[in-house]
Amino acid sequence: MYVCSCFGVTEQQVKDHAAAGACTPRQIASASKAGTDCGGCVRTIQAMLGRGACPRRELLERKQTPVTATASVEGLPEAA
Repeated sequence: MYVCSCFGVTEQQVKDHAAAGACTPRQIASASKAGTDCGGCVRTIQAMLGRGACPRRELLERKQTPVTATASVEGLPEAA
């Protein structure tokens, strides 16, 4: 079944892109163009991806834990 009739993207193609790591409608659009013309399929793609199925992109890119606000910065004086 077609999800995006503008570009002929099927439900299986969206699932394949999601399995390959596309976590958001924007990432699906980058991989397949789905959702970049009329936008009518974006909600369907969002529903297919679900919520919370993919880790936050920023944490994946950094591959480290966030720095806390109380961490000292080298070279800067500590607050009194």
